[in-house]
Amino acid sequence: MRSIRRPVMAAAALTAVVALTATGCGPSDEPANDKPTNAAGDTSGGGKFEIPKEIQDKLKEHGFDLDKWKNGEWKNWSKDKWLREAGEFINPIIKDFWNPDKIGKAKPPQDDTKPGDVSEDQGKTDPEPSAVPAKAVKTPYDATAPGVGLLVFNMPSEDGKGTTEARCSATVVKDPAHPGKSNLVWTAAHCVHAGKNGGWYRNLVFVPSFNKTGGTAGEIKNKPFEERVPKGKWWADDLATSKEWIKDGGAVPGVPMAPYDFALMHVKAEDGAGGKSLEEMAGGAYDVNFNAPPIGKIPSLTAQGYPAEAPFDGASMQECTDKPTRLSMAAEKPTMYRIGCTMTGGSSGGPWFTKGTDGKLQLISNMSMGPRPAKWAAGPHLGPEAKSLFDAMSQKWANKQ
Repeated sequence: MRSIRRPVMAAAALTAVVALTATGCGPSDEPANDKPTNAAGDTSGGGKFEIPKEIQDKLKEHGFDLDKWKNGEWKNWSKDKWLREAGEFINPIIKDFWNPDKIGKAKPPQDDTKPGDVSEDQGKTDPEPSAVPAKAVKTPYDATAPGVGLLVFNMPSEDGKGTTEARCSATVVKDPAHPGKSNLVWTAAHCVHAGKNGGWYRNLVFVPSFNKTGGTAGEIKNKPFEERVPKGKWWADDLATSKEWIKDGGAVPGVPMAPYDFALMHVKAEDGAGGKSLEEMAGGAYDVNFNAPPIGKIPSLTAQGYPAEAPFDGASMQECTDKPTRLSMAAEKPTMYRIGCTMTGGSSGGPWFTKGTDGKLQLISNMSMGPRPAKWAAGPHLGPEAKSLFDAMSQKWANKQ
């Protein structure tokens, strides 16, 4: 959750707050040093996986050669090759790309924010909440937190000369067009798009119930890889985020677009999943409430995710529960939710739940940003902008999966 610097507030700047996507999604310092293995073959290439013709056409439309892409061209982050606009996302499956080594390297990004340099009093509607220590989610995760998982991807390295593995958190959400069979995943914008100075990240893969039995990073190295990815690896084949984030978001002073820090993915299984949907494989999905009650009327929120910065190591799911308060970035922007929470980078994009009138959990926000050291966290209010994005994605995939 804190790897992108956080938004500057209306009256003054919260200069040291980092976005929780970077917060949990950051890149590692180590550049990828190997070529994709068993890359997806195109329709004529005889590969084990077949790249849909529409993706091949999109690659060609933007000047990409499929064979070059799967053999390393995806590492080219030059401006003329880094797609950034809505509708330009491409993410062809590269089988076995995310192996134990790469997933193990994915870390929250490095950040030069200094502990404690967040302005204490400016840009806030309500007083800063007290820190709420994160606690481990009970295992197995597919029973206690079905549908919540790890999001891994590639982004440019800090020096801009290479690429690096990065991580966030994400959640399966229900799709009204496919009841009980959703392939939709909710996360933070900064986990999928660099904002005003960049474009879409690459090789985005969602791993539901990552390391479902818990344990430390050291312990999971001795587990079969299948236990770390118990519900498979799901590649994003469509992706949308807010126009505000694309235009002005990213690691700019104060991350002023944090109120629009949300994104939605449509995914497909790397191995086909026997024809089953993500929701069926993950064991659950959640309604998204785009008309949540006023913040003061919400008794509690629970945030979940995989924090990977100290004192956490990214191997286990954590959660914080607190009564939300308001955080206003600017008078003309939606007010954000804020809770006390000590989850660190890696938790970005993870779900924020409350109970609906039926007593079931519903998603009303996602982890976006927070200060260093971690004391509280903030997430966007999901209103008309988010609903429009969601409806468009659901309708686009209504007659296909």
